[in-house]
Amino acid sequence: MSTTDSAIMLRRNVKHSIRNPVTVFNAILLPIVLMLMFVHVFGDSFNVGGEYIDYATPGMVLMAVSYGLSATSLGVNSDMTKGIINRFRVMDVSRAAVLTGHVVVTVVRTSIAVAAVVGVAFLMGFDPSATFGHWLAAIGIMLLTAFALAWLTVAMGLAAKTPESAGFVTVPLIMLPFFSSAIVPAGQMGPGVREFAEYQPFTPIIESLRGFFAGTPSTGDTVAAIAWCVGIALVGYVWARATFTRRT
Repeated sequence: MSTTDSAIMLRRNVKHSIRNPVTVFNAILLPIVLMLMFVHVFGDSFNVGGEYIDYATPGMVLMAVSYGLSATSLGVNSDMTKGIINRFRVMDVSRAAVLTGHVVVTVVRTSIAVAAVVGVAFLMGFDPSATFGHWLAAIGIMLLTAFALAWLTVAMGLAAKTPESAGFVTVPLIMLPFFSSAIVPAGQMGPGVREFAEYQPFTPIIESLRGFFAGTPSTGDTVAAIAWCVGIALVGYVWARATFTRRT
């Protein structure tokens, strides 16, 4: 895979994202709308032991990551079903560059969405105690999460048979934050849901971000978050490469 091929695919996918207003809405505006709703409408109903905006921001960050994934799945599937991949083969563009381009643009789009969510959170009174090192660690966790979910989403988009089904395959990833500690502590949930929230991958990711923002990072949550991200990235990468090779 050459750097030129990767740059071509990245530029192409960035243009597609800019031209698709639904992508911008899902990745940036929708998480902000959700944060405004939860903080100003429901925030006083939750007992989180502090200001709700401080509690909710890490969860909204993860929602900003997950809400932009449908565009990736649709884009990958569109390339497969509309014959774009065959054109790239004629142009002698690296196969790996096709997949990597979708992953990189997803991480870039996610980073912009997260920055927007955090910026709005500050306007709403978000008051983190994080040091510069804590901020770097939180950014690292966010980027690793976006990278891992991007590869998984690419694989899901490749596996989908039609663009319509590709649009639905990311629904579980979009819904998972609602069944985590993003909105309320897992300990306040009912039996069954509480156990699911405690042991699903998004909760340790959110809790690690929450710890870094508060200036009191949890080693256990951070290690679990990294382990989940690495595992998801490996599964997504292997699945994506195998599916791409088989279908092309």
